[in-house]
Amino acid sequence: MSTAKPLKKVVAAVILDLDGTLINTDGILSDVLTALLLKYGKQWDGREAQKIVGKTPLEEAAIVVEDYELPCPVDEFVTQITPLLYDQFCNIKALPGANRLIKHLSDHNVPLALASNSPRAYIESKISYQQGWKESFSVIIAGDEVRAGKPSPEIFLEAAKRLSIEPSRCLVIEDSLPGVTGGKAAGMEVVAVPSIPKQTHLYNAADEVISSLLDLQPELWGLPPFDDWIDGTLPLETWHIGGPVVKGFGRGSKVLGIPTANLSTKGYSALLSEHPSGVYFGWARLSTHGVYKMVMSIGWNPYFNNTEKTIEPWLLHEFDGDFYGEELRLVIVGYIRPEANFTSLESLIAKIHEDRSIAERALDIPLYLKYKDDPYLKGSSL
Repeated sequence: MSTAKPLKKVVAAVILDLDGTLINTDGILSDVLTALLLKYGKQWDGREAQKIVGKTPLEEAAIVVEDYELPCPVDEFVTQITPLLYDQFCNIKALPGANRLIKHLSDHNVPLALASNSPRAYIESKISYQQGWKESFSVIIAGDEVRAGKPSPEIFLEAAKRLSIEPSRCLVIEDSLPGVTGGKAAGMEVVAVPSIPKQTHLYNAADEVISSLLDLQPELWGLPPFDDWIDGTLPLETWHIGGPVVKGFGRGSKVLGIPTANLSTKGYSALLSEHPSGVYFGWARLSTHGVYKMVMSIGWNPYFNNTEKTIEPWLLHEFDGDFYGEELRLVIVGYIRPEANFTSLESLIAKIHEDRSIAERALDIPLYLKYKDDPYLKGSSL
């Protein structure tokens, strides 16, 4: 995948968090809270999202009741929200890289535990919709099975005990600060996959911070490496995105000398929250021009410090003029690397050109080339 890095530590087992690490629950929680708060004449604005990450459902409810000054006891609020959540569990999607990681560790007989602040019943229900997950975990431990949830180390120590493995030989993978704190307090190695954008600097207690599970390198922890990278690219289950080309930040061709064909992010907030920031590639079709190779970035572009997540595709072809307003369709077939910050504009430009070369070569491989004929590119309407 990338240049070899030194081994960090040899571990014997992996303990995974669930919400925000393996599954994307933010969207359903937001939808449910929006609907429930409306009944009280209140509007959920998402501000509390950062406060409730990694908390137990009871703690989450207490924060919402207090912050929104709701005229009901916390336990009554829990009673109201619980059935609404259960109705939505079937709609929860696995985060990118989750299925791949669980299958990989399971196939290599790495002892695997699930440790979540959620109640046992919630966990059982959520994972019942994810094929093959339940049987992959030799230990599942819930927040209502320990005296104190995360950030207490108790849930992790109990997981290690049930796995019959020393805590110091366990690797914890977590998205929240309470989870990272608890894992370190248990004497374990911790990889953080922050679920709150642009908050990476808060995770300095973790042994490693990565953008998404796609970027995990198990070999750094003495575990079997993934063997699915092909010529610097990771094949993905394809996804589609499209819309009219809009004016971007004016920096693509002006500052970078790289003419990106920007897409509006309106209507794609769910898709953008689903797919981690990073560099992807695939095929693009402009309605009046044809189909071209494409490399694209999704994210915040730390060098330019964007305030919103953007989609910036670069069609790998020399065009005579611009094509604002023209319909653009993208089929994303693979992943190259996580988003990164750069110390200089020159190093950023060099990296973008390196991404182009990787995408150009990869799209000639039959595995990726076949998607040039994807029906989505030929469709008449979005």
